[in-house]
Amino acid sequence: MVSKKVKIINSEGMHMRPAGLIAKAVKAHPDSEVILKNADKEIKAKAVMQIMAAGLKKGTEVEIVVNGGDEQAVLDELAKMFEDGFGE
Repeated sequence: MVSKKVKIINSEGMHMRPAGLIAKAVKAHPDSEVILKNADKEIKAKAVMQIMAAGLKKGTEVEIVVNGGDEQAVLDELAKMFEDGFGE
């Protein structure tokens, strides 16, 4: 298991487009399970609706937790997406 804390920097927070990008990236690595943790919430990163329903706003800190194959590569890919503001 590997994890990293990241901050949501895009102005709209976690809306449909970035949630879809996360789910798509996670689904590309079927040997890995990815959970996004925020305060008392644990969100399955393959589920777009769960990600959106969490109501993650700009400035929110999220911990990305990856278990399974290619853990570090998956973590690095997702962390970069957050750090780049999902290209927004």
